Amino acid sequence: QVQLVESGGGLVQAGGSLRLSCAASGRTFSSYAMGWFRQVPGKEREFVAAISLSGRTTNYADSVKGRFTISRDNTKNTVSLQMNSLKAEDTAVYYCAAHTIPRRAVSSTQTDFGSWGQGTQVTVSS
Repeated sequence: QVQLVESGGGLVQAGGSLRLSCAASGRTFSSYAMGWFRQVPGKEREFVAAISLSGRTTNYADSVKGRFTISRDNTKNTVSLQMNSLKAEDTAVYYCAAHTIPRRAVSSTQTDFGSWGQGTQVTVSS
């Protein structure tokens, strides 16, 4: 299992930016596709963004496309989510996740991810 620890959440005004980071340990980080998901209390967790092993392929939810950017640094075992032009509806707990199986393609399906961080709260005030 890989251990994931998110950081960078906080309170920001609408239109502002935040950068989330996720530090990974325990497995060969570069062998696993990574993703970010988010959850609002009372709602199901939803896909935000995902990135391939090399970082060359990315996938985004329509709701964040053009505003969020996912990236990874395999030398530092980190994956990041740059969030710009934040909206009140982006308020959620954000989770970093690692694919269950190595060397698999980018995925937006939660059940493909077997390791999860503890989450970091992002609150956007309007």
